[in-house]
Amino acid sequence: MSIGKLYKVSDNQFVTEVDYHFHDVSATSWWGELTLTDYVRIDTGEGYIIELEDARKGKCRLRKRVNRAVSGVPPRYVYQFSGTGALE
Repeated sequence: MSIGKLYKVSDNQFVTEVDYHFHDVSATSWWGELTLTDYVRIDTGEGYIIELEDARKGKCRLRKRVNRAVSGVPPRYVYQFSGTGALE
């Protein structure tokens, strides 16, 4: 997994660092899974910006993966992220 950063789109506020893994990347869309490195509450209805290890950024939406194992105390969930457009 790679280390990235997550920001809110609304005010560009830093949320937390994330461990992420891409499942598919094309010129028009991309998606993968991530886990938060810190225990932070995430609103899945809000838009986010993910910053990758190589400093590329893209707007994305998060969805909690309820069928994936939760690890740790407090719980760390696995989220699916998806975005459209090029990563810049």
